[in-house]
Amino acid sequence: MIVYLRLLKESLSFAINALRNNKLRTLLSLLGVTIGIFSIIAVLAAVDSLDKKISKDLSSLDKNTIYLMKFSFGPSEIPQWKREQFPNVKYDEYVALKNSLNNTDQVGYQLFVNRETLKYDSKTVSDVNIIPASSEMVDIDGVSFDKGRFYNESESNSGTAVIVLGYDIADGLFGTSDPIGKNIRLYGQRFTVIGVMAKQGAGFFGDSNDTSVYIPANFLRRMYGDSDSMTPVIVLKPEKGIDMEAYKAEVAQKLRSIRGMKAGEMDNFFINVLSGFTDFIDGILGQMNVVGWIISGFSLLVGGFGIANIMFVSVKERTNLIGIQKSLGAKNKFILFQFLFEAVILSVIGGIIGLLMVWGIAFALTKLLDFEFVLSLGNIILGTGLAAFIGLVSGILPAVSAANLDPVEAIRTGM
Repeated sequence: MIVYLRLLKESLSFAINALRNNKLRTLLSLLGVTIGIFSIIAVLAAVDSLDKKISKDLSSLDKNTIYLMKFSFGPSEIPQWKREQFPNVKYDEYVALKNSLNNTDQVGYQLFVNRETLKYDSKTVSDVNIIPASSEMVDIDGVSFDKGRFYNESESNSGTAVIVLGYDIADGLFGTSDPIGKNIRLYGQRFTVIGVMAKQGAGFFGDSNDTSVYIPANFLRRMYGDSDSMTPVIVLKPEKGIDMEAYKAEVAQKLRSIRGMKAGEMDNFFINVLSGFTDFIDGILGQMNVVGWIISGFSLLVGGFGIANIMFVSVKERTNLIGIQKSLGAKNKFILFQFLFEAVILSVIGGIIGLLMVWGIAFALTKLLDFEFVLSLGNIILGTGLAAFIGLVSGILPAVSAANLDPVEAIRTGM
């Protein structure tokens, strides 16, 4: 064991000397490994960061949540011209489903509308994401509060002019003042602030609650009716542990019955399950991983040739020393391991440089952007292990050629 530790120490010394004595040649040869490890770990770190952000954004939602509407979240076999003829879901259908569906925790109603400007005295906040919704959406969306409350069922049904502000919206309009009970203007009307949502941070899918406000959907329905400029959706949160296929079949049967559709007639609505959307996102992230590995593989291949080149040059430069070692009784295995360790150490150095580059860029982007880039311990271990493997594979041929040198010929050649 002591012999191998000493061998490892000598190999490290030779590797460092190679870096010192032939800086340009060695660095250029290590560049392939550095870029390869950087590329792979950067892609993996980016995918891990996106996955973590998506999980965080969807953590408050049940993956079995259903969005019932005229549009599909993903690809559909139904032609676009046919989908455009589908009717919007209606408020009356929301009420009917709420009163008739079994195994359902919550049924909510929400409108997708254009962005608007909010005003309070002389202050304005523009480009605000407006969420007109029924009172159940507080539980379905998992809304948490910094202060105040959400509107209740009575306020929701009557379309009372009350509003729940996102954290950044409240900060922009009121600063450190308490906004509860204050009146702000939206759609040319006065709304009373009844709540401020807890700070959430930037959302991966666009708007977060920080830059959004909730108002009763029936307020807009009282003003504009069921206008085509607003896209409605019925949101269903089923009870835990139920058979989702059976539940979806019940939802389809109920809505078909409400709409008076005939047997054999094609559904004119889509049942979008949140888990299907997350599976779609996971598929995209998986493809990003594969592409990253393919691109990085070419860099690692070049890096492997670079390491092999260094080691062949190292064998040539130390031929005389190898001959002396073998004439003094050094076994082939000792010479073999000496050069293998050196190749691995050189490659790991290149890999560490690549990892440091990823860490530096991740740290900078986390500071500059409202997004946390994660370089996990698993990716660090993977990067280091991959670099060591490249070094091992690249160093085999040079190490074997060194171990098989004839001591007499080696000493004569080196003189």
